[in-house]
Amino acid sequence: MTQLPGLLDTEAIRKDFPILDRVLHDGRKLVYLDNAATSQTPRQVIDVLDEYYEQHNANVHRGVHVLAEEATALYEGARDKVAEFINAPSRDEVVFTKNASESLNLVANMLGWADEPYRVDHETEIVITEMEHHSNIVPWQLLAQRTGAKLRWFGLTDDGRLDLSNIDEIITEKTKIVSFVLVSNILGTQNPVEAIVRRAQEVGALVCVDASQAAPHMPLDVQALQADFVAFTGHKMCGPTGIGVLWGRQELLEDLPPFLGGGEMIETVSMHSSTYAPAPHKFEAGTPPIAQAVGLGAAIDYLNSIGMDKILAHEHALTEYAVGRLLEVPDLRIIGPTTAEERGAAISFTLGDIHPHDVGQVLDEQGIAVRVGHHCARPVCLRYGIPATTRASFYLYSTPAEIDALVDGLEHVRNFFG
Repeated sequence: MTQLPGLLDTEAIRKDFPILDRVLHDGRKLVYLDNAATSQTPRQVIDVLDEYYEQHNANVHRGVHVLAEEATALYEGARDKVAEFINAPSRDEVVFTKNASESLNLVANMLGWADEPYRVDHETEIVITEMEHHSNIVPWQLLAQRTGAKLRWFGLTDDGRLDLSNIDEIITEKTKIVSFVLVSNILGTQNPVEAIVRRAQEVGALVCVDASQAAPHMPLDVQALQADFVAFTGHKMCGPTGIGVLWGRQELLEDLPPFLGGGEMIETVSMHSSTYAPAPHKFEAGTPPIAQAVGLGAAIDYLNSIGMDKILAHEHALTEYAVGRLLEVPDLRIIGPTTAEERGAAISFTLGDIHPHDVGQVLDEQGIAVRVGHHCARPVCLRYGIPATTRASFYLYSTPAEIDALVDGLEHVRNFFG
């Protein structure tokens, strides 16, 4: 068995994840390498979700009966855990959504309806990058279409990094918002936050960071980022689906208008007008994802028990090993950085002229789960002249043996297609 420095005790960790014991086709054991799409869920989180539904299930806030009070305490307790996990100055800066996509749409809509000085209109510009997930492209396109604002973006270098050579020309006095991914879901690139934030602050623009591929894998400190908004999602970090987070600076959340209207987000309502509850409840209309938030809190407890620094070191060692092994495969081309430095644990590649969907299907027959397609990042595929990629992505329970299985599987793919 390959031994790498910095690895976690994966033998012990994997015992917490029942699904990793699944046996698939022809007795082959599951090799799960699709963590950038959705991570697996440990028993500790599953048990908390079971207990919630068995013992505490009720709607939150306002209720005076025991179950309502327990559910409220668990839900708001999860908010406390998120705030501590990301080093938020205040728990009231943590807004629960259903995923990172909704979080980013929330920011875009707030700015479209805002008063000055935050309002996006036909005289202003929005800046994104060419490596964004569609969730950080489409909301800004919609906002630009509605308001007449101009959408601008940073391009990509040949090695899969942001081209910031014209940063002063892209981020200008007209820029109202700069929104970019911290770690790319397709390229694995970790972006230079400090340089982008510094330029945005020089011109008075707000900064939104998509941390969906960062929050599960490394320590996330929203104060150190110096961004105005940070979005991420629970299902990529050992939590359940249906729960996301938007962190925003408190003064912004207080000043900006709500996105959705309904119960919970109001202070008073008459037939003529309404006033709104303080943040974060102003942005959480209707019955929230209560159980999902509780599950996210349990996932944070689990990650903290292992240590985000240790998870980062584990994935760095795995990524370095994986890059080296994949580059040994004939005709394989990594799309993105080919070193483990300043990159996350998602590696996209092509294999000669074999279509990625065919690669994925043959790997699946060997029990190896990867992701194929453009990974909701089609502009990246267009930039590099490819229809799609195969993506392998690792997490705290991934092992060198699984990377070896992937490489062996790719050799089988090459032989299968001649």
